Amino acid sequence: MRRIVPILVAVLHPGWALADEGGASVWLPGQFASFAAVPGDPGFSVESIIYTRNASALAGTSFSRGGGLLAGLSVNEQYVYLTPTYTFATPVLNGQMSLGVTFSAGQSGASVWGVLAGPGGRSLSTSSSDSASGISDLYPMGSLKWQLGDHNAMVYVMGSVPTGSYDPNRLAGVGLGHWAIDWGLGYTFLAPTGFEFSVTAGLTYNFINPQTGYQSGMDAHVDLGVSYSFSETLYAGAVAYIYNQLSPDTGGSARLGDFRSSVAGAGPQIGWSFTGAGMAFDVNLRGYKEFAAHNRPEGWNAYLTLSIGALPRKKAD
Repeated sequence: MRRIVPILVAVLHPGWALADEGGASVWLPGQFASFAAVPGDPGFSVESIIYTRNASALAGTSFSRGGGLLAGLSVNEQYVYLTPTYTFATPVLNGQMSLGVTFSAGQSGASVWGVLAGPGGRSLSTSSSDSASGISDLYPMGSLKWQLGDHNAMVYVMGSVPTGSYDPNRLAGVGLGHWAIDWGLGYTFLAPTGFEFSVTAGLTYNFINPQTGYQSGMDAHVDLGVSYSFSETLYAGAVAYIYNQLSPDTGGSARLGDFRSSVAGAGPQIGWSFTGAGMAFDVNLRGYKEFAAHNRPEGWNAYLTLSIGALPRKKAD
């Protein structure tokens, strides 16, 4: 029976049991929500995000002569993202250009367990857990936004620079260990009545992880937001996302063939805008309950966002 233990642990390793190299993607589903494509005010601004996620996955199989294998994975994450951005006053291609970079740090915990049951009723169980914390990856980003009446449009491109702590031999880590590039389009309808609807769609290309030889497949994602402004300072609504891996993982420990990950999520949001000390503030709280997950942990996550910028200058009479 002892010879089965390392085999069972290997089967439980998330890097071998899930797509997207353990179910972790460069794009954070729900990253964009309401007002995504609305141009901002020129100058410097800072956005900070507190992000938390709890998710789990369960898989099992039975043997023809009785017994079977049941395995589980749970993930717990808390991250802080800080994004300084500069928005140019001079139009670029008749649109508003913004450049920024996201710094991140956080804590990630993961645990796996498994039970191997034999036909005679005997069973063998094993488990493992790990946690990591520290500075995570960098995400430079540029965008162009246009406004025409109630309609707002955006194009963006984002990179992922592997600066975070990463160890392929550990269950948990705060970095992904590979480069990536993400690009996409956004649209926001913002009516004078206070109704708003936003959709942002993008694609992610993942480069090969040099430490493992593993390459995650190309990902597609759609973030949605709808809200109603009750006043100039308060709005509420709903958010959702759809995430789908378009191509299979290859190389390294991608041993299960053409398998891909996908997940969807939806939930409420509320936001509050105010001014003080010569600055403009916007606070947004939104949460997502995940469903329809495939080859990826499923759970819930929440964002608490604080955006700070200079008050727009008043036009002279």
